[in-house]
Amino acid sequence: MDDKRDDRRDDADGRIELVVLDMAGTTVADRGLVEQAFAVAAERCGVIPGSDDHEAKLDYVRRTMGESKISVFRELFGDEGLAQRANREFENAYHDLIDAGGCAPLPGAVEAIERLRAGGRKVVLTTGFSRATRDRVLDALDWHGLVDLTLCPADAGRGRPYPDMVLHALLRTGGRDVRRIAVAGDTGYDMLTGRRAGASVVAGVLTGAHGKGRLAESGATHVLGSVAELPALLESR
Repeated sequence: MDDKRDDRRDDADGRIELVVLDMAGTTVADRGLVEQAFAVAAERCGVIPGSDDHEAKLDYVRRTMGESKISVFRELFGDEGLAQRANREFENAYHDLIDAGGCAPLPGAVEAIERLRAGGRKVVLTTGFSRATRDRVLDALDWHGLVDLTLCPADAGRGRPYPDMVLHALLRTGGRDVRRIAVAGDTGYDMLTGRRAGASVVAGVLTGAHGKGRLAESGATHVLGSVAELPALLESR
C-alpha cells in the first residue's frame, strides 16, 4: 500500500526529470549549413543546380528538417546506392562547413543546458545527423561533457519522427516515466517525436527550420522564442 501511495504522489508531482534537446536549429545555429551541404551533395549526384528537380528536392529537405538524413536521401533518390552516396557527399560538405567555422551555439543554449542540469535534470542532445557528423559538431563546439548523453538515429534504432531516440534517452538515463520528459526542437518532426514518446512538455523553438504554425500543427504544447526560455518554463510547472 505504501508503494502505491508513493507512485500516486510521484505521478501528481509531475516534475520534469529528463530534457531531450535537438541540436541544429535548437541548441546549435544552423546558418543554412544543411541547405548548403545538400546543394553540394545533390550536384555531385547529378542534380542540376537551379533546375526544377533541384528546387523540388530542396523543398522536401526543408519540409523534413529533423528527420534522419539517410532517410531523406532514400526518399529523394529512390535508390539505395545513390542515397548512400548522397549521404556521404552531404556529410563531407557539412564537415567542410564546420571546419571553416560555420558551427556555433545559439545564444543562451549553453546557459540553458547548465541551468537545467543544475536543477537536477538530465539533459540529452539528439540529432538526425550520423554519428560522424554529430561528433564533428560536438568537437567544434567543445561540447563533450556538456550534457549527460548525445544520440543519433543509429544509436536508438530509428530517427524522427519515430519516438526511438527519446525513449532510448529515458532508458539510458534511468528515467522513471515518459510523463517526466520534456522535448524541445525547431521542427515539426521534433514535435511529433515528443508526442509519440509520451512527453508531457513538447516545446517548439523559433530559432530554426519551422514556424509557429507548423510547430503547433505537429503537437507543440508550448512555442518559445528560443531554448533559452525553456528552464524558466520547466521551473514554473
